[in-house]
Amino acid sequence: MTKLSLGFSPCPNDTFIFFAMLHHRIDTEGLHFEVVMEDVEALNRHAFAGDIDVTKLSYHAFAHLTHRYALLDAGSALGNNCGPLLVARQPMTPDEINAARIAIPGNMTTANFLLGLVYPEATNKFECLFSDIEDAVLDGRADAGLIIHENRFTYQEKGLVKLRDLGEYWESTTGLPIPLGGIVVRRDLPHDVQEKMNRVMRRSVAYAFAHPEETADYVRAHAQAMEPAVMKAHIDLYVTAFTEDLGPQGRHAVRRMFQMASEKGIMPDYNENFFIN
Repeated sequence: MTKLSLGFSPCPNDTFIFFAMLHHRIDTEGLHFEVVMEDVEALNRHAFAGDIDVTKLSYHAFAHLTHRYALLDAGSALGNNCGPLLVARQPMTPDEINAARIAIPGNMTTANFLLGLVYPEATNKFECLFSDIEDAVLDGRADAGLIIHENRFTYQEKGLVKLRDLGEYWESTTGLPIPLGGIVVRRDLPHDVQEKMNRVMRRSVAYAFAHPEETADYVRAHAQAMEPAVMKAHIDLYVTAFTEDLGPQGRHAVRRMFQMASEKGIMPDYNENFFIN
């Protein structure tokens, strides 16, 4: 038996894909898991501290940690029309955006990386729990907010307007799906354990696709009173064929993001051999 600490967020896309491995629906090949469930920026911090074995990680954060962690082929949130949105109480010009005080879900989130690509002069930013960003904009603590996850589906109901879809910028610039977050495993674990984790992750995703009704109670329990329709839309948006296996196109998208960011000085030099095989 091998016990691993396992980090993921309470968001529906994560609880959906991890359900089967945690509830004995699939063969885990002797792997047992100690769950650390926190928002993605908190998980990023755990990874920087090196105190977690397997975890969901923003691709932005992962670029800084390729020496410590390797990327699984399974488990990624990567796709089309699913990028972060910059929102505000009213329309703003590019100059106004550059001068705005912007609430972001974390410095090491992929959302913040994309904001830096599109608006490099927008530097007056502060970190905020992703679920609190809409309220920060509404009550005036922020002029604009960078929203992710299920907030894509709720900002209009709250009277906010979209300033820019940063995912659309990425897709129109590169022609590739947008890499948001992936599942990584510590490099200092035995290689056979890393490979087992990759297989188990793929099985867990495949099981969720085949038996979505079985995941529903677990997903709902952690979805913070989310409406069922929003919960389903969240899963449909972020859990794609790339989640089961990145494949050549998914791998290329991740490499392209790292190359572009390195060229622009947004991310550091990185270990180019960042997959487990």
